[in-house]
Amino acid sequence: MGTMNQPHPEFDEKKWFHLFKNKARVLYPNSDPAHDFLHIQRVVNTAKNLCDSEKGRWQVVMPAAFFHDYINVPKHDPRRSYASALSAEATIEYLKSVNYPEEYFDEIRHAIEAHSYSANIKPTTLEAQIVQDADRLDSLGAIGIARCFATSTLMSRPFYAEEDPWAEQRNLDDKSFGIDHFYIKLFKLVDLMNTQTAKKEAEHRVTFIKEYLAQIKREI
Repeated sequence: MGTMNQPHPEFDEKKWFHLFKNKARVLYPNSDPAHDFLHIQRVVNTAKNLCDSEKGRWQVVMPAAFFHDYINVPKHDPRRSYASALSAEATIEYLKSVNYPEEYFDEIRHAIEAHSYSANIKPTTLEAQIVQDADRLDSLGAIGIARCFATSTLMSRPFYAEEDPWAEQRNLDDKSFGIDHFYIKLFKLVDLMNTQTAKKEAEHRVTFIKEYLAQIKREI
């Protein structure tokens, strides 16, 4: 006699959210302000808004957003492009340990692996697109400016080039100068957004950065 299919238990969003938040609070150190717990909070909040707007599955997006930087490899480390894969595996091991529904594991893994700019992996699901967009939005706007200069400090690079701040007579070099990073990478993120909701917000945030840079130009 065959066994009847058991109904899928209801997903307890609040339970998992508080568990993941408490885990993230101890997982991400304050030593890197660009990738600390506050960064995670912002990405999770943005991802939730995108999830609601774009009709994504929060069961996949929530853990991926919380743990996309589980293993943080410094920007200048040669292993940087592997960070998202390492984070994905560490996340799955953690989710197994807390008995998170396994049916979401493959999509969570993909969302974490694909979020990284340096990994260059195309997000093939809506949920992976949402996580990637949420993380990239945190590189733009007022917070994006703060994160850029926080990273500049960690890398011991000056905010701008003394002789030619705006690269009028030299090649852009964001390994040496903070402001160059806006032109080499951050302004390009608008066109790389996957969802329309994120693209609209990215355009708004880039406009703010350009106004900020115009003010710097007046000051120096």
